[in-house]
Amino acid sequence: MALLGWVPGPEVGGVLGVGGDPSQPRFVHNDSGRFECHFTSVTIKDSPAIMFNGMEGSTLGVWAAHGEGRAYFPDDGVLDRMLNSNLAPLRYCDDDGNPTEVYPFNLNGSPLGVAAICSPDGRHLAMMPHPERCFLMWQFPCNLRGMVAFVTDKARKAFEGQDVNLVLQF
Repeated sequence: MALLGWVPGPEVGGVLGVGGDPSQPRFVHNDSGRFECHFTSVTIKDSPAIMFNGMEGSTLGVWAAHGEGRAYFPDDGVLDRMLNSNLAPLRYCDDDGNPTEVYPFNLNGSPLGVAAICSPDGRHLAMMPHPERCFLMWQFPCNLRGMVAFVTDKARKAFEGQDVNLVLQF
């Protein structure tokens, strides 16, 4: 069984098995200092995250709505280890699909656009965007015809169970 969570800052350490250790990554207040709610894009990176298996390289439109969504890494070494271990499966991206720290694409100021982190076995995932709010065409802010159908099919894949063989491994 995999665990998926949209969590407030202090609880993200549990994803990495470290509890509330202040030296570990967590989500903190947005750079803007206020609640932000935007439709933005994320790119899916190679990672062990079960939810995104087979979706690497995809870019999805998602709603992001939070006041404490900036990924914070008190130690640059922790960020480097997470990136080198592919434990940051989602990144806020610009119109070209490149990870970014630029507002409004990255609405909270997360370093390198980090929007989610996962456990090394991929069974635990903590993220700030809300892909569950945008997997049907009417949930998008505008209808881009064929593009929306393509994106919704990819988003739906993340929620419809993936590959049965993958699920049976756990």
